[in-house]
Amino acid sequence: MSSERHPPTESAEQDHVEYFLEDIEYQGKTERTRNAYRRVLRDFEAYLESRDLDVTSANHRDCMAYVHQLRGAVAGSTVATYASYLHRFYDYMMRVGAFDDNPMALVLEEIDESITTDPARRDLSLADMRAFVCDLGHPLHRAIVVTLLKTGIRAGELCNLDRRDLHLADPLENVSHRAAVESRPRSLYVDNEPARGSVSNGEERSASNKRKRATTIPVDGELEYVLRRWLAIRPDPGSPADPLFVSTSDDWGRRLTPNMVHHVVETHARERGWYRTGGGAEENVTPHYFRHFFTTHLRDRTGDRGVVKYLRGDVAQDVIDTYTHDWGDRVRRVYEEHVYSVL
Repeated sequence: MSSERHPPTESAEQDHVEYFLEDIEYQGKTERTRNAYRRVLRDFEAYLESRDLDVTSANHRDCMAYVHQLRGAVAGSTVATYASYLHRFYDYMMRVGAFDDNPMALVLEEIDESITTDPARRDLSLADMRAFVCDLGHPLHRAIVVTLLKTGIRAGELCNLDRRDLHLADPLENVSHRAAVESRPRSLYVDNEPARGSVSNGEERSASNKRKRATTIPVDGELEYVLRRWLAIRPDPGSPADPLFVSTSDDWGRRLTPNMVHHVVETHARERGWYRTGGGAEENVTPHYFRHFFTTHLRDRTGDRGVVKYLRGDVAQDVIDTYTHDWGDRVRRVYEEHVYSVL
């Protein structure tokens, strides 16, 4: 007799939440993570039951109403976390064939918009950011901050960059580039696959890339300038993977870790009064703040949410394919016309 486990269908009298929780346990999620999902999903179920609904019958308006009633009761960042948990639940159950659609997809898109424009978050102007960058004397520190500001990538994604991921406009550049950037000078490839503890390009990684799809991001003149300055003094890497960013301190030549990146940003942010021990995400400037800054400013300048989502790595494969095919006419043009100056 087969012991194969099938996902519950929308009409089945089965516990969809428990099925999902079991699957993420098999995927290696920690007990703490599973408990966090359980709290949110059971709370959502209780809310739906009060409206004579369940997870199979809820539509996007029901999900939106649930998220709305959270506002004011919990912090904005917590609202976003709850929404992301529900989105992952529905997305997974849809992919295994249990549900026909994901009612949280549209809701999460609107949540992204509201979180990135949260008035409680520290509001820094371009002039503030330019002054901040101007004070960064060390080529590595400036390269870290300008890369985060110009690309919107996460700290872990920055740490996972290898030299092969960066193609500069230099005919003398002696680098074997990835295929994705080989024919695209002044481009940076951000993979979606590296995961903490896994081996990528011959090296075990200490950070995970969280984007949904790999992305190729244009490198403008300012970013190219600071990266060239960094590469001119970069220590010989201690890894055959040839990491783009390595330590220049006690861990000389070692690939940067997210903690190292956070330390660099925190140190300089403290000097400007932008970071306080005990301060929250709304007050403190961290590496993730630069992703928020990138998203807000580029979206407002371009009015093109699709391009910004592509650059952030937040869109589905069909959209990625469209933008990749239309690279020269749209993504690079829109980016280079509208990206802000920080030098």
